[in-house]
Amino acid sequence: MRLAIISNVQIAVVDSDRLTREFITHVMMYSVNRDVLAFETAEEIIDAARSGCAIHLILSEVHLPGRSGLDLLQYFKKYHGSVYFIVVSADPANASSATELGADAFLAKPFHLKDLFEIVQRFVVESEDFCVDQKQAL
Repeated sequence: MRLAIISNVQIAVVDSDRLTREFITHVMMYSVNRDVLAFETAEEIIDAARSGCAIHLILSEVHLPGRSGLDLLQYFKKYHGSVYFIVVSADPANASSATELGADAFLAKPFHLKDLFEIVQRFVVESEDFCVDQKQAL
C-alpha cells in the first residue's frame, strides 16, 4: 500500500542560480503538489529556520555565495538534525564529502527528473519519520 504525502511537509531548495532554483522548485512543487520554499543563499535559509520556519527536506547546491552547501549541511545536521538534506553538485568529488558530513543523498548534475522524483518519494512519501502521524490517524 502506497502512503499519501503528508500535508504539512515543507521542502526547501537552495541554489544561487536563479534558473536552476526556479526549475527545481517547480519540478518539486509538481511532484509533491504543494508549495516549495526557494532560497538563493545559505544565510537566507538559516535565517528562515531561526525565525521558526519548519523545514523537513533541503535540496542544496554545494557552490553558494558565502557559506557553501556543505557548510549549510553541517549547520542543519548540528542544529536541526531531523531535517533530510540532499546535496546537489556537478562535481562528483563532492559526493564523498557530503556523505561524510551526513547528507542523506547526493544528486549529481546534470540529473534526470526521475532521479529527483525518486529522491523526493524516498524521503517524503516513504520515510517512516514523516509517516508516523499518518499511520496513527489510520
